[in-house]
Amino acid sequence: MTQSQSRPQRPASWHPDQPEREGLWIFTGLRDFIDNIANTSPARLALTAFSLVILLFTGLLSLPAASAEGVVTPLHEAMFTAASAVCVTGLTVVSTATHWTFFGQLVILVGIFVGGLGTLTLASLLALAVSKRLGVRGKLIAQEAMNNAGRLGEVGTLLRIVITTSVVIEAVLALALIPRFMVLGEGFWESVWHGVFYSISAFNNAGFTPHSDGIVPYETDLWILVPLMLGVFLGSLGFPVVMVLQQNGLNWKKWNLHTKLTIQVSFILLFAGTFLWALMEWDNARTIAHMSLSDKIIHSLFASVMTRSGGFNLVDQNHMESTTMLLTDALMFAGGGSASTAGGIKVTTIAVMFLAIVAEARGDADVKVYGRTIPQGTMRVAISVIVAGATLVSVSSFLLLQISGATLDRVLFETISAFATVGLSTNLSAELPPSGVYVLTALMFMGRVGTVTLAAALALRQRSQLYHYPEERPIIG
Repeated sequence: MTQSQSRPQRPASWHPDQPEREGLWIFTGLRDFIDNIANTSPARLALTAFSLVILLFTGLLSLPAASAEGVVTPLHEAMFTAASAVCVTGLTVVSTATHWTFFGQLVILVGIFVGGLGTLTLASLLALAVSKRLGVRGKLIAQEAMNNAGRLGEVGTLLRIVITTSVVIEAVLALALIPRFMVLGEGFWESVWHGVFYSISAFNNAGFTPHSDGIVPYETDLWILVPLMLGVFLGSLGFPVVMVLQQNGLNWKKWNLHTKLTIQVSFILLFAGTFLWALMEWDNARTIAHMSLSDKIIHSLFASVMTRSGGFNLVDQNHMESTTMLLTDALMFAGGGSASTAGGIKVTTIAVMFLAIVAEARGDADVKVYGRTIPQGTMRVAISVIVAGATLVSVSSFLLLQISGATLDRVLFETISAFATVGLSTNLSAELPPSGVYVLTALMFMGRVGTVTLAAALALRQRSQLYHYPEERPIIG
Protein backbone atom coordinates (compact mmCIF):
# COMPACT_ATOMS: atom_id res chain seq x y z
CA MET A 1 0.00 0.00 0.00
CA THR A 2 1.38 3.36 -0.95
CA GLN A 3 1.55 6.34 1.44
CA SER A 4 -1.22 8.13 -0.47
CA GLN A 5 -3.48 5.11 -0.18
CA SER A 6 -3.00 4.82 3.62
CA ARG A 7 -3.88 8.49 4.24
CA PRO A 8 -7.63 9.13 4.90
CA GLN A 9 -9.38 11.02 2.16
CA ARG A 10 -10.64 14.54 3.07
CA PRO A 11 -14.04 15.74 1.91
CA ALA A 12 -14.02 17.95 -1.14
CA SER A 13 -15.52 20.79 0.97
CA TRP A 14 -12.89 20.47 3.70
CA HIS A 15 -10.99 23.62 4.66
CA PRO A 16 -8.01 23.92 7.06
CA ASP A 17 -10.00 26.37 9.24
CA GLN A 18 -13.13 24.16 9.41
CA PRO A 19 -12.66 22.99 13.07
CA GLU A 20 -12.28 26.57 14.18
CA ARG A 21 -15.36 27.55 12.20
CA GLU A 22 -17.37 24.74 13.73
CA GLY A 23 -16.28 25.89 17.18
CA LEU A 24 -17.65 29.36 16.53
CA TRP A 25 -21.19 28.29 15.64
CA ILE A 26 -22.48 29.25 19.08
CA PHE A 27 -21.03 32.75 18.82
CA THR A 28 -22.33 33.11 15.27
CA GLY A 29 -25.82 32.06 16.33
CA LEU A 30 -25.73 34.50 19.27
CA ARG A 31 -24.54 37.29 16.99
CA ASP A 32 -27.34 36.64 14.50
CA PHE A 33 -29.87 36.49 17.34
CA ILE A 34 -28.73 39.84 18.77
CA ASP A 35 -28.61 41.41 15.30
CA ASN A 36 -32.14 40.25 14.61
CA ILE A 37 -33.46 41.68 17.87
CA ALA A 38 -31.57 44.97 17.40
CA ASN A 39 -32.99 45.44 13.93
CA THR A 40 -36.59 44.47 14.73
CA SER A 41 -37.33 45.39 18.36
CA PRO A 42 -35.33 47.93 20.39
CA ALA A 43 -37.53 47.29 23.42
CA ARG A 44 -36.83 43.55 23.33
CA LEU A 45 -33.08 44.17 23.03
CA ALA A 46 -33.12 46.43 26.08
CA LEU A 47 -35.09 43.87 28.08
CA THR A 48 -32.76 41.07 26.94
CA ALA A 49 -29.63 43.02 27.87
CA PHE A 50 -30.83 43.92 31.35
CA SER A 51 -32.22 40.45 32.02
CA LEU A 52 -28.92 38.79 31.10
CA VAL A 53 -26.93 41.19 33.27
CA ILE A 54 -29.21 40.65 36.29
CA LEU A 55 -29.03 36.87 35.90
CA LEU A 56 -25.24 37.05 35.67
CA PHE A 57 -24.92 39.08 38.86
CA THR A 58 -27.48 36.87 40.61
CA GLY A 59 -25.25 33.89 39.91
CA LEU A 60 -22.16 35.70 41.19
CA LEU A 61 -23.89 36.81 44.40
CA SER A 62 -25.15 33.27 44.99
CA LEU A 63 -21.58 31.97 45.24
CA PRO A 64 -20.30 31.09 48.74
CA ALA A 65 -17.37 33.45 48.12
CA ALA A 66 -19.81 36.39 48.07
CA SER A 67 -21.28 35.61 51.49
CA ALA A 68 -19.51 36.50 54.74
CA GLU A 69 -20.65 33.17 56.20
CA GLY A 70 -19.26 31.25 53.24
CA VAL A 71 -22.60 29.72 52.29
CA VAL A 72 -24.83 29.98 49.25
CA THR A 73 -27.13 33.00 49.50
CA PRO A 74 -30.81 32.08 48.92
CA LEU A 75 -31.99 32.77 45.39
CA HIS A 76 -34.58 35.41 46.31
CA GLU A 77 -32.00 37.39 48.31
CA ALA A 78 -29.29 37.14 45.63
CA MET A 79 -31.68 38.04 42.82
CA PHE A 80 -33.17 40.95 44.77
CA THR A 81 -29.72 42.37 45.51
CA ALA A 82 -28.57 41.89 41.91
CA ALA A 83 -31.69 43.58 40.56
CA SER A 84 -31.37 46.38 43.10
CA ALA A 85 -27.75 46.97 42.04
CA VAL A 86 -28.21 46.73 38.26
CA CYS A 87 -31.42 48.78 38.44
CA VAL A 88 -29.49 51.28 40.66
CA THR A 89 -32.18 51.17 43.34
CA GLY A 90 -30.48 50.57 46.68
CA LEU A 91 -33.18 48.56 48.44
CA THR A 92 -31.74 45.64 50.43
CA VAL A 93 -33.02 42.52 52.15
CA VAL A 94 -29.66 41.81 53.81
CA SER A 95 -27.01 44.17 55.18
CA THR A 96 -24.57 45.23 52.46
CA ALA A 97 -21.83 45.75 55.05
CA THR A 98 -22.19 42.53 57.06
CA HIS A 99 -23.73 39.91 54.77
CA TRP A 100 -21.43 40.32 51.77
CA THR A 101 -17.68 39.78 51.56
CA PHE A 102 -15.38 42.17 49.70
CA PHE A 103 -16.01 40.07 46.59
CA GLY A 104 -19.76 40.36 47.08
CA GLN A 105 -19.57 44.12 47.56
CA LEU A 106 -17.35 44.40 44.47
CA VAL A 107 -19.94 42.49 42.44
CA ILE A 108 -22.62 44.89 43.69
CA LEU A 109 -20.45 47.90 42.78
CA VAL A 110 -19.78 46.62 39.25
CA GLY A 111 -23.51 45.95 38.89
CA ILE A 112 -24.26 49.55 39.88
CA PHE A 113 -21.78 50.93 37.33
CA VAL A 114 -23.08 48.72 34.52
CA GLY A 115 -26.73 49.38 35.35
CA GLY A 116 -26.13 53.11 35.63
CA LEU A 117 -25.27 53.30 31.93
CA GLY A 118 -28.97 52.78 31.22
CA THR A 119 -31.09 50.23 29.42
CA LEU A 120 -30.77 51.56 25.88
CA THR A 121 -27.06 52.33 26.22
CA LEU A 122 -26.46 48.85 27.61
CA ALA A 123 -28.47 47.33 24.78
CA SER A 124 -26.38 49.24 22.24
CA LEU A 125 -23.15 48.10 23.90
CA LEU A 126 -24.43 44.49 23.84
CA ALA A 127 -25.05 44.76 20.10
CA LEU A 128 -21.60 46.27 19.59
CA ALA A 129 -19.85 43.66 21.73
CA VAL A 130 -21.48 40.72 19.94
CA SER A 131 -21.72 41.83 16.32
CA LYS A 132 -18.87 44.41 16.33
CA ARG A 133 -21.20 46.88 14.65
CA LEU A 134 -24.47 48.73 15.04
CA GLY A 135 -27.08 48.57 12.33
CA VAL A 136 -29.24 51.57 11.52
CA ARG A 137 -31.88 50.37 13.99
CA GLY A 138 -29.26 49.81 16.66
CA LYS A 139 -27.91 53.31 16.11
CA LEU A 140 -31.42 54.68 16.45
CA ILE A 141 -31.64 52.91 19.83
CA ALA A 142 -28.45 54.53 21.06
CA GLN A 143 -29.41 57.89 19.58
CA GLU A 144 -32.78 57.78 21.33
CA ALA A 145 -31.01 56.87 24.59
CA MET A 146 -29.01 60.09 24.34
CA ASN A 147 -31.89 62.31 23.23
CA ASN A 148 -30.82 62.33 19.56
CA ALA A 149 -27.49 63.91 20.41
CA GLY A 150 -25.38 63.93 17.26
CA ARG A 151 -25.71 62.14 13.91
CA LEU A 152 -26.09 58.39 13.45
CA GLY A 153 -22.47 58.02 12.40
CA GLU A 154 -21.34 59.53 15.71
CA VAL A 155 -23.21 57.09 17.96
CA GLY A 156 -20.14 54.97 18.70
CA THR A 157 -18.29 58.10 19.79
CA LEU A 158 -21.23 59.21 21.92
CA LEU A 159 -21.31 55.83 23.70
CA ARG A 160 -17.63 56.22 24.55
CA ILE A 161 -18.33 59.73 25.84
CA VAL A 162 -21.07 58.37 28.12
CA ILE A 163 -18.71 55.83 29.69
CA THR A 164 -15.83 58.30 29.93
CA THR A 165 -18.05 60.93 31.55
CA SER A 166 -19.23 58.44 34.16
CA VAL A 167 -15.68 57.38 35.03
CA VAL A 168 -14.36 60.96 35.25
CA ILE A 169 -17.17 62.25 37.49
CA GLU A 170 -16.95 59.21 39.75
CA ALA A 171 -13.16 59.59 39.99
CA VAL A 172 -13.48 63.25 41.03
CA LEU A 173 -16.05 62.37 43.69
CA ALA A 174 -13.83 59.56 45.00
CA LEU A 175 -10.83 61.91 45.23
CA ALA A 176 -12.96 64.30 47.30
CA LEU A 177 -14.17 61.58 49.68
CA ILE A 178 -11.02 59.48 50.24
CA PRO A 179 -9.03 62.13 52.19
CA ARG A 180 -12.04 62.79 54.44
CA PHE A 181 -12.41 59.12 55.36
CA MET A 182 -8.69 59.06 56.19
CA VAL A 183 -9.05 62.11 58.44
CA LEU A 184 -11.92 60.35 60.23
CA GLY A 185 -9.58 57.52 61.21
CA GLU A 186 -9.95 54.91 58.49
CA GLY A 187 -6.91 53.20 56.96
CA PHE A 188 -5.67 54.13 53.49
CA TRP A 189 -7.07 51.15 51.57
CA GLU A 190 -10.30 51.19 53.55
CA SER A 191 -10.69 54.89 52.75
CA VAL A 192 -10.01 54.23 49.07
CA TRP A 193 -12.60 51.47 48.96
CA HIS A 194 -15.25 53.53 50.75
CA GLY A 195 -14.50 56.59 48.61
CA VAL A 196 -14.82 54.64 45.36
CA PHE A 197 -17.93 52.80 46.57
CA TYR A 198 -19.76 55.96 47.62
CA SER A 199 -18.76 57.88 44.47
CA ILE A 200 -20.12 55.18 42.13
CA SER A 201 -23.19 54.64 44.29
CA ALA A 202 -23.90 58.40 44.42
CA PHE A 203 -23.43 59.27 40.73
CA ASN A 204 -25.51 56.27 39.70
CA ASN A 205 -28.23 57.18 42.22
CA ALA A 206 -27.96 53.71 43.79
CA GLY A 207 -27.96 54.46 47.52
CA PHE A 208 -25.92 51.40 48.56
CA THR A 209 -23.61 52.00 51.53
CA PRO A 210 -20.64 49.86 52.68
CA HIS A 211 -21.18 50.94 56.32
CA SER A 212 -23.59 49.00 58.53
CA ASP A 213 -25.12 52.22 59.86
CA GLY A 214 -25.09 54.00 56.49
CA ILE A 215 -24.16 57.67 56.41
CA VAL A 216 -25.99 58.58 59.62
CA PRO A 217 -22.65 59.04 61.49
CA TYR A 218 -21.77 61.77 58.95
CA GLU A 219 -25.10 63.64 59.22
CA THR A 220 -23.37 66.97 59.96
CA ASP A 221 -20.18 66.38 57.93
CA LEU A 222 -20.36 68.57 54.82
CA TRP A 223 -17.14 67.04 53.46
CA ILE A 224 -19.13 63.81 53.04
CA LEU A 225 -22.64 65.12 52.39
CA VAL A 226 -21.82 67.73 49.71
CA PRO A 227 -19.98 65.33 47.32
CA LEU A 228 -22.81 62.82 47.76
CA MET A 229 -25.44 65.46 46.93
CA LEU A 230 -23.48 66.74 43.92
CA GLY A 231 -22.94 63.22 42.61
CA VAL A 232 -26.61 62.30 42.94
CA PHE A 233 -27.81 65.57 41.39
CA LEU A 234 -25.44 65.32 38.40
CA GLY A 235 -26.41 61.70 37.86
CA SER A 236 -30.10 62.60 37.97
CA LEU A 237 -29.72 65.16 35.16
CA GLY A 238 -28.86 62.51 32.58
CA PHE A 239 -26.07 62.02 30.05
CA PRO A 240 -27.72 64.15 27.31
CA VAL A 241 -27.82 67.14 29.68
CA VAL A 242 -24.27 66.58 30.94
CA MET A 243 -23.02 66.43 27.35
CA VAL A 244 -24.78 69.69 26.48
CA LEU A 245 -23.24 71.33 29.56
CA GLN A 246 -19.82 70.04 28.52
CA GLN A 247 -20.18 71.54 25.05
CA ASN A 248 -21.92 74.85 25.85
CA GLY A 249 -21.26 75.50 29.52
CA LEU A 250 -23.83 77.75 31.20
CA ASN A 251 -24.81 79.52 27.95
CA TRP A 252 -28.61 79.19 28.23
CA LYS A 253 -29.20 80.23 24.60
CA LYS A 254 -27.22 77.28 23.27
CA TRP A 255 -29.02 74.68 25.38
CA ASN A 256 -31.56 72.48 23.64
CA LEU A 257 -35.14 72.27 24.90
CA HIS A 258 -34.56 69.00 26.74
CA THR A 259 -31.69 70.48 28.75
CA LYS A 260 -33.66 73.62 29.62
CA LEU A 261 -36.70 71.70 30.84
CA THR A 262 -34.66 69.12 32.76
CA ILE A 263 -32.56 71.64 34.66
CA GLN A 264 -35.45 74.05 35.30
CA VAL A 265 -37.85 71.41 36.65
CA SER A 266 -35.06 69.70 38.61
CA PHE A 267 -34.28 72.93 40.49
CA ILE A 268 -37.98 73.66 41.05
CA LEU A 269 -38.47 70.22 42.62
CA LEU A 270 -35.22 70.56 44.58
CA PHE A 271 -36.14 73.87 46.22
CA ALA A 272 -39.82 73.00 46.66
CA GLY A 273 -38.90 69.66 48.20
CA THR A 274 -36.38 71.28 50.56
CA PHE A 275 -38.90 73.87 51.77
CA LEU A 276 -41.78 71.44 52.22
CA TRP A 277 -39.67 68.74 53.89
CA ALA A 278 -38.32 71.30 56.36
CA LEU A 279 -41.80 72.69 57.00
CA MET A 280 -43.22 69.26 57.80
CA GLU A 281 -40.31 67.94 59.88
CA TRP A 282 -39.19 71.12 61.64
CA ASP A 283 -40.81 70.24 64.98
CA ASN A 284 -40.66 66.45 64.68
CA ALA A 285 -38.77 65.30 67.79
CA ARG A 286 -37.97 61.95 66.16
CA THR A 287 -36.09 63.51 63.22
CA ILE A 288 -34.67 67.09 63.22
CA ALA A 289 -36.47 69.05 65.96
CA HIS A 290 -33.46 68.91 68.30
CA MET A 291 -30.97 70.16 65.69
CA SER A 292 -29.53 73.61 65.07
CA LEU A 293 -30.86 75.84 62.28
CA SER A 294 -27.99 75.04 59.92
CA ASP A 295 -28.29 71.29 60.49
CA LYS A 296 -32.04 71.42 59.85
CA ILE A 297 -31.42 73.16 56.53
CA ILE A 298 -28.72 70.64 55.58
CA HIS A 299 -31.00 67.71 56.42
CA SER A 300 -33.87 69.22 54.44
CA LEU A 301 -31.71 69.88 51.37
CA PHE A 302 -30.14 66.44 51.59
CA ALA A 303 -33.56 64.78 51.87
CA SER A 304 -34.88 66.71 48.86
CA VAL A 305 -31.93 65.63 46.70
CA MET A 306 -32.13 61.99 47.76
CA THR A 307 -35.88 61.48 47.51
CA ARG A 308 -35.81 61.87 43.71
CA SER A 309 -33.61 58.78 43.31
CA GLY A 310 -30.48 59.07 45.46
CA GLY A 311 -31.59 56.73 48.20
CA PHE A 312 -29.21 57.85 50.97
CA ASN A 313 -30.95 58.87 54.18
CA LEU A 314 -30.01 60.68 57.39
CA VAL A 315 -33.22 59.96 59.32
CA ASP A 316 -35.31 56.85 59.86
CA GLN A 317 -38.08 56.92 57.25
CA ASN A 318 -40.49 55.34 59.75
CA HIS A 319 -40.05 58.34 62.06
CA MET A 320 -41.18 60.93 59.52
CA GLU A 321 -44.60 62.54 59.63
CA SER A 322 -47.31 61.02 57.43
CA THR A 323 -47.41 64.21 55.35
CA THR A 324 -43.64 63.97 54.80
CA MET A 325 -43.99 60.37 53.66
CA LEU A 326 -46.63 61.47 51.16
CA LEU A 327 -44.36 64.26 49.93
CA THR A 328 -41.53 61.74 49.58
CA ASP A 329 -43.83 59.43 47.60
CA ALA A 330 -44.59 62.26 45.16
CA LEU A 331 -40.93 63.25 44.72
CA MET A 332 -39.84 59.64 44.26
CA PHE A 333 -42.51 59.07 41.62
CA ALA A 334 -41.36 62.21 39.77
CA GLY A 335 -37.74 61.03 39.63
CA GLY A 336 -34.94 62.68 37.67
CA GLY A 337 -33.98 63.40 34.08
CA SER A 338 -34.49 61.16 31.05
CA ALA A 339 -31.57 58.88 30.05
CA SER A 340 -30.15 59.39 33.53
CA THR A 341 -29.26 57.12 36.43
CA ALA A 342 -32.39 58.33 38.22
CA GLY A 343 -35.76 56.59 38.09
CA GLY A 344 -39.37 57.71 38.24
CA ILE A 345 -41.49 59.01 35.39
CA LYS A 346 -38.84 61.72 34.70
CA VAL A 347 -39.00 65.50 35.10
CA THR A 348 -39.46 66.16 31.37
CA THR A 349 -42.62 64.03 31.46
CA ILE A 350 -43.95 66.27 34.23
CA ALA A 351 -42.92 69.39 32.32
CA VAL A 352 -44.66 68.28 29.12
CA MET A 353 -47.91 67.43 30.92
CA PHE A 354 -47.88 70.70 32.88
CA LEU A 355 -47.32 72.68 29.67
CA ALA A 356 -50.15 70.77 27.99
CA ILE A 357 -52.50 71.64 30.86
CA VAL A 358 -51.51 75.32 30.67
CA ALA A 359 -52.03 75.34 26.90
CA GLU A 360 -55.47 73.75 27.30
CA ALA A 361 -56.42 76.28 29.99
CA ARG A 362 -55.39 79.13 27.69
CA GLY A 363 -57.19 77.64 24.70
CA ASP A 364 -53.96 77.31 22.68
CA ALA A 365 -53.93 74.76 19.86
CA ASP A 366 -50.20 74.09 20.26
CA VAL A 367 -48.07 73.39 23.33
CA LYS A 368 -45.29 75.97 23.15
CA VAL A 369 -42.29 76.76 25.35
CA TYR A 370 -39.03 78.68 24.77
CA GLY A 371 -39.88 79.33 21.14
CA ARG A 372 -40.52 75.66 20.36
CA THR A 373 -43.68 73.60 19.75
CA ILE A 374 -43.87 70.22 21.47
CA PRO A 375 -45.17 67.53 19.07
CA GLN A 376 -48.42 65.72 19.80
CA GLY A 377 -46.53 62.42 19.75
CA THR A 378 -44.36 63.52 22.67
CA MET A 379 -47.43 64.23 24.76
CA ARG A 380 -48.87 60.79 23.96
CA VAL A 381 -45.62 59.20 25.14
CA ALA A 382 -45.73 61.27 28.35
CA ILE A 383 -49.29 60.13 29.06
CA SER A 384 -48.30 56.51 28.39
CA VAL A 385 -45.35 56.72 30.79
CA ILE A 386 -47.46 58.23 33.59
CA VAL A 387 -50.29 55.72 33.19
CA ALA A 388 -47.86 52.79 32.97
CA GLY A 389 -46.05 53.94 36.10
CA ALA A 390 -49.25 54.46 38.08
CA THR A 391 -50.53 51.05 36.99
CA LEU A 392 -47.34 49.26 38.06
CA VAL A 393 -47.39 50.97 41.46
CA SER A 394 -51.09 50.22 42.00
CA VAL A 395 -50.88 46.53 41.09
CA SER A 396 -47.69 45.98 43.11
CA SER A 397 -49.15 47.78 46.14
CA PHE A 398 -52.22 45.57 46.01
CA LEU A 399 -50.08 42.42 45.88
CA LEU A 400 -47.82 43.53 48.73
CA LEU A 401 -50.79 44.49 50.89
CA GLN A 402 -52.08 40.94 50.46
CA ILE A 403 -48.69 39.32 51.07
CA SER A 404 -47.33 41.41 53.93
CA GLY A 405 -50.38 42.66 55.81
CA ALA A 406 -48.48 45.93 56.44
CA THR A 407 -50.10 49.34 56.53
CA LEU A 408 -50.85 51.17 53.28
CA ASP A 409 -48.41 54.02 53.92
CA ARG A 410 -45.45 51.62 54.36
CA VAL A 411 -46.45 49.47 51.39
CA LEU A 412 -46.98 52.48 49.10
CA PHE A 413 -43.68 54.01 50.21
CA GLU A 414 -41.72 50.81 49.52
CA THR A 415 -43.52 50.20 46.23
CA ILE A 416 -42.85 53.68 44.83
CA SER A 417 -39.26 53.49 46.06
CA ALA A 418 -38.78 50.22 44.14
CA PHE A 419 -40.55 51.42 40.98
CA ALA A 420 -38.68 54.75 40.95
CA THR A 421 -35.37 52.97 41.80
CA VAL A 422 -34.84 55.28 44.78
CA GLY A 423 -33.84 52.94 47.58
CA LEU A 424 -35.37 54.76 50.56
CA SER A 425 -37.02 52.20 52.79
CA THR A 426 -39.21 51.70 55.83
CA ASN A 427 -37.43 48.32 56.18
CA LEU A 428 -40.43 46.53 54.71
CA SER A 429 -38.24 44.85 52.07
CA ALA A 430 -36.27 42.97 54.72
CA GLU A 431 -39.49 41.86 56.46
CA LEU A 432 -41.20 40.41 53.38
CA PRO A 433 -41.45 36.67 52.65
CA PRO A 434 -39.82 35.40 49.42
CA SER A 435 -43.01 35.98 47.41
CA GLY A 436 -43.04 39.66 48.38
CA VAL A 437 -39.32 39.94 47.61
CA TYR A 438 -39.94 38.61 44.09
CA VAL A 439 -42.74 41.17 43.60
CA LEU A 440 -40.38 44.02 44.48
CA THR A 441 -37.65 42.49 42.31
CA ALA A 442 -39.96 42.46 39.31
CA LEU A 443 -41.10 46.00 40.10
CA MET A 444 -37.52 47.30 40.23
CA PHE A 445 -36.83 45.68 36.87
CA MET A 446 -39.99 47.06 35.27
CA GLY A 447 -39.47 50.46 36.85
CA ARG A 448 -35.96 50.69 35.44
CA VAL A 449 -36.60 49.34 31.94
CA GLY A 450 -40.37 49.50 31.58
CA THR A 451 -41.27 53.16 31.16
CA VAL A 452 -37.98 54.07 29.43
CA THR A 453 -38.28 51.17 27.00
CA LEU A 454 -41.93 52.00 26.40
CA ALA A 455 -41.05 55.60 25.60
CA ALA A 456 -38.24 54.55 23.24
CA ALA A 457 -40.36 51.92 21.55
CA LEU A 458 -43.17 54.42 20.94
CA ALA A 459 -40.75 57.07 19.73
CA LEU A 460 -39.09 54.72 17.24
CA ARG A 461 -42.28 53.10 16.02
CA GLN A 462 -44.25 55.09 13.46
CA ARG A 463 -47.01 53.53 11.35
CA SER A 464 -48.11 55.21 8.15
CA GLN A 465 -51.87 55.57 7.78
CA LEU A 466 -53.61 55.65 4.43
CA TYR A 467 -56.86 57.04 5.81
CA HIS A 468 -58.13 59.27 8.62
CA TYR A 469 -61.48 58.82 10.38
CA PRO A 470 -63.77 61.83 10.95
CA GLU A 471 -63.09 63.56 14.26
CA GLU A 472 -65.59 63.43 17.12
CA ARG A 473 -64.88 64.65 20.65
CA PRO A 474 -66.23 62.71 23.64
CA ILE A 475 -67.16 64.63 26.79
CA ILE A 476 -64.10 64.94 29.06
CA GLY A 477 -64.34 65.87 32.73
